[in-house]
Amino acid sequence: MRRRTTAVLVSGQILGGLGVTTAVTLTAVLAEDISGSEALAGLASTAAVVGSALLALPLASLMIARGRRVGLSVAYLIGAAGGAIVVVAAAMGSFALLLAGMTVFGASSCANLQARYAAADLAEPGQRARAISFVVWATTIGAVLGPNIASPAGRSVAGLGVPASAGGFVWATAVFLITAALVHMLLRPDPLLTARAIEDADRATRGQGADGGSGGAAGTDVPGGPGGESSGDGGQAIASEQSLRAGFRAVAASARARLALVTIAVSHTAMITVMVMTPVDLGHHGADIQLIGLVISVHIVGMYAFSPVMGWLADRFGRLGVIMLAVALLGCAAALAGTADGDHVQSMAGLFLLGLGWSAGLVSGSALLTDSVPQPARPSVQGLSDLIMNASAGAGGALSGLVVSLAGYGWLTALAAALLLPVAALTMLDLARRR
Repeated sequence: MRRRTTAVLVSGQILGGLGVTTAVTLTAVLAEDISGSEALAGLASTAAVVGSALLALPLASLMIARGRRVGLSVAYLIGAAGGAIVVVAAAMGSFALLLAGMTVFGASSCANLQARYAAADLAEPGQRARAISFVVWATTIGAVLGPNIASPAGRSVAGLGVPASAGGFVWATAVFLITAALVHMLLRPDPLLTARAIEDADRATRGQGADGGSGGAAGTDVPGGPGGESSGDGGQAIASEQSLRAGFRAVAASARARLALVTIAVSHTAMITVMVMTPVDLGHHGADIQLIGLVISVHIVGMYAFSPVMGWLADRFGRLGVIMLAVALLGCAAALAGTADGDHVQSMAGLFLLGLGWSAGLVSGSALLTDSVPQPARPSVQGLSDLIMNASAGAGGALSGLVVSLAGYGWLTALAAALLLPVAALTMLDLARRR
């Protein structure tokens, strides 16, 4: 069942990554062309992040009631509708409609993010980070191809009255329809519903509530393992609830869950804030579409290709150590990208480390979050996590264009680096508390 579930999720991630990155590679360029303002260029990508945030809790509610299969397939269908709206907005030259379409388009990113948790539903506690990281890794194939086929996608709409920078959305719409059909037909049995049934059977057999994280592997930070934080009485109190309220209670009861939420949100916000304005900065320093696509491809390789390494490190040496690694990588990335000043090789190196740091933060934070709450509350906590990470990243993306227009790209990267300080402080506090 694990192998079948993983195979379907990997296939969906390949297609989902292809659709998202093909479309968003030139989103800032499309927004700048339609709005005529550099300060507004970051709003289009921000709208997609906001849309993903707005869908996170409704999607979690749908998954609680109907499982991962229905939730993921519905999210991809909504994303396809958003891509179609963006194409219409580009043809009409309407910036307001573009923002509306990008908001709806954000459902596709929400589906891609939630798929990582579906991989963890049936994983052993000591292998959750690797299960999450393998599905994240699968995005590499489609995500790396996406920016490089943005140009052919643009040429494919020539003569249709659609700007070339919107061609990727035409392709993305078709890809998301295929992905929705794939997930809906093949993700059977549903991993979340199966995990819930197994949990209920175990509880009935043992005659006691499950804490959702016993049996951690040596050296990890999973609950019940060495140095781990068990859900305790707070977890028992909510173990019978399968609602969004249970998610909020689970987070309130666990310091580790709160640390995981902060890690995921900050890693994603720092990455989005820098990434969305990098194509504009590269364009100002003479880079053409092909070079911009190459830089973004290298960034996406950093995001996804090494995620199994991050998963192995998190399972082997602990979640907290990989969180600190994420802070270091993201800080170095901000320094390199912010001081490149037209050096395209240095910009590429910075964007690669930016993706690598995001991968470390997302994988370790997601595994720690899953470890820290009981099974019945996990879908709601995971939805809350994606809401917070996308809302904070949306705010960062919305301000990124304004910061660049007023102060410059270097200041933008410096502010992104400053966001990492709370994560480092909370992690060190948790390590000190453990000692």
